[in-house]
Amino acid sequence: MDGDLIKLVNKLQDTFHNLGAPDVGGELDMPQLVVVGSQSAGKSSVLETIVGRDFLPRGQGIVTRRPLVLQLIHTPADSGAPDAEWASFLHVDKRFTDFDEIRKEIEAETFRVAGQNKGISKLPINLKIYSPNVLDLTLVDLPGLTKIPVGDQPSDIERQIRNLVTDYISKPNSVILSVSAANVDLANSDSLKLARTVDPQGRRTIGVLTKLDLMDAGTNALDILMGRVYALKLGFIGVVNRSQQDINVNKPLTDALKHEDEFFRNHPAYRNVAHKNGTRYLARTLNQVLLNHIRDKLPDMKARLNTLMGQTQQELNSFGDAASFGDANQQSSLILRLMTQFARDFTSSIDGTSNAISTKELSGGARIYYIFNDVFGHALESIEPAQNLDTQDIRTAIRNSTGPRPSLFVPEVAFDLLVKPQIQLLEAPSQRCVELVYEELVKICHNCTSTELQRFPRLHAQLIDVVSDLLRERLGPTSEYTESLIAIQTAYINTNHPEFVARSAVAARDASQSQAPRPRRGPEPPRPSSTEPDSNSPMDEEDPTADALINGTRPLSRDGGAAGNHRSVSATLHDRARTQGGSSANAGPRHSQARGPPPPPLNTGPAGGTAKETFLNYFFGGQGSFPQAGPQASGSPVISSGRELPQESSSLDRATLLHSRTTDGSPAAFDMKSLSKHIEALPNEGHSPSMREEMETTLIRSLIASYFGIVRQNIQDLVPKAIMHFLVNYTCQHVQNRLVTAMYKPELFTQLLHEDETIVSERNRVKALLDAYKEAFKTLSEVSIKPS
Repeated sequence: MDGDLIKLVNKLQDTFHNLGAPDVGGELDMPQLVVVGSQSAGKSSVLETIVGRDFLPRGQGIVTRRPLVLQLIHTPADSGAPDAEWASFLHVDKRFTDFDEIRKEIEAETFRVAGQNKGISKLPINLKIYSPNVLDLTLVDLPGLTKIPVGDQPSDIERQIRNLVTDYISKPNSVILSVSAANVDLANSDSLKLARTVDPQGRRTIGVLTKLDLMDAGTNALDILMGRVYALKLGFIGVVNRSQQDINVNKPLTDALKHEDEFFRNHPAYRNVAHKNGTRYLARTLNQVLLNHIRDKLPDMKARLNTLMGQTQQELNSFGDAASFGDANQQSSLILRLMTQFARDFTSSIDGTSNAISTKELSGGARIYYIFNDVFGHALESIEPAQNLDTQDIRTAIRNSTGPRPSLFVPEVAFDLLVKPQIQLLEAPSQRCVELVYEELVKICHNCTSTELQRFPRLHAQLIDVVSDLLRERLGPTSEYTESLIAIQTAYINTNHPEFVARSAVAARDASQSQAPRPRRGPEPPRPSSTEPDSNSPMDEEDPTADALINGTRPLSRDGGAAGNHRSVSATLHDRARTQGGSSANAGPRHSQARGPPPPPLNTGPAGGTAKETFLNYFFGGQGSFPQAGPQASGSPVISSGRELPQESSSLDRATLLHSRTTDGSPAAFDMKSLSKHIEALPNEGHSPSMREEMETTLIRSLIASYFGIVRQNIQDLVPKAIMHFLVNYTCQHVQNRLVTAMYKPELFTQLLHEDETIVSERNRVKALLDAYKEAFKTLSEVSIKPS
């Protein structure tokens, strides 16, 4: 039974190594003896003495650079067999009877993995030695501890070795074999110091003292061997190895063992404890310690094996059974189930009902919501209503839209001309929003996979291609509809929008109040005493240019005449009302800025406020109204001061002739070259705007911002709705039908269900690992029921 226990551990180690997963054996935490010591402590000599053969590499510096898992297997003595002692490696299929070849193979395998630069590797070398002269043992020889790099050793060699040793001795089921030289103070033993960090109470540490014969005369290590200096539960064992001279002359190990026995029997300090020291006693002790350790750990090993078998079985089930889809019916059922699961995963990821919801980052439908509200919303808010629209553009648009005639109000054609390009600015972020949602849906499609679906890479790739094609088909209609939303907004500028009407009145009042009265230039023109207004009249405080803008007349000339041949505002408004009323049938769907019955003639009085305020309130929907017409409302051409103008006066009146003069003082009207120069200078930006132009520019800029805000709000609401309808919801509703139509074809089943070679090899590895666990559990169960 005892031999079976050690063979069980050896079998598990071999299984894990053959599976190419030695780390899995670490999960089981198998009982084993781990040899730890400094480079000069004599580890290799102890192991060779236990085996009775020279087989380990020797030399300067680090020789053992990979863990060596040494399995000693006792074979019955057969004097007739010439190869009673032989060895084998797990990495090569060869039987070694020459132990010198074993040494060379260890060196070659170390160089192959760890390289030539004295570096180390965690990948172990597994060596089995069959001999009638050994006891069943399993030891792990680790690289010797060092402090200072020597020669071509790596600069961090100390850290590398310590990390490697700590990985092995920190496992609770490992028994630490701490090798220390007796001729060095025990307080300086690196192996004992490192062992204490993981085993502070010394319950699983065995101390081995080497070089007892090299201690100074008059000194001995009896107190250490008796446990009076450093307490270890498993105690200290002293050994005497071959000297370097003995190794150089190839002194047989049998002679070395005899010399060791004589040393302990004849030494005055050790003769009473000779039966508890020496290499032979060490081998028997290690064998018994390992057996007891394995026996003590059997319940824990069985529980751990139970857990590993359950986990491995689940992993194997995730790969599926290759024989489960052999015939056509099984193939069709499997493909239909996988397609349905893929479509369900795609839809649930968008709806937020997936079982694999991430808690670290936004995913699925949450990212689409983020695109709608944060990305798209911020992009629209960042657009300025008057972007790329300066004052000169507005003035030019107003002039071009009026033609040769002056306008009483801000031209509606100019407003349409200016606001449409600004609305077009909303198209780029809207189309980008469509593209971002499309890209997110493609990502969701690629992330919809499962372990079972990963078995069939062709099927998975085909599922993604079909859904991607469906998304590309819907991208075109979604983009076209989004483009049409912008075109709809530019096709009809609805100035009768309730919000726009309310905002327009506010914008008009702000524009009129923001313009301060312009100072009069030059001497005050003389006023006839008969028409001079009262000093308390509000009109006396207003600028004639502003009054003309509000009243629809030109300012008076310096001689008191009118600046142009215009009728009174009352007559003008009556005529415009009649004209609009008569042409309302041909006006089309456009809304005129001036509506309602023709206003009464403009007048001022103490109760009505200034003419400008009264007119703007009436035009933009204010509460005020015009006073009733006076006696002069008969339509005769008068100006605001009451002075009549001749009917035959042209637009180039006396005021124009008086104000336009050449450099020599002659009237400009008779200098055609000078007049030509004035005409060419009209579009220049250096032209100083009048108060009317400033008010018109401010007003129309405010109106553009108001109407742009209304359209932007509509687009921010309609574009996400369009994307959800044309792209997202449509895809979710038709994805499963599209998959079935495109892929549910019997002639494609065999091709689609072709398994990935990596999955096949991984399933075979997991199945072999599960079989090894089951076999180990069976062996442990048989051992545990036998009497000890």
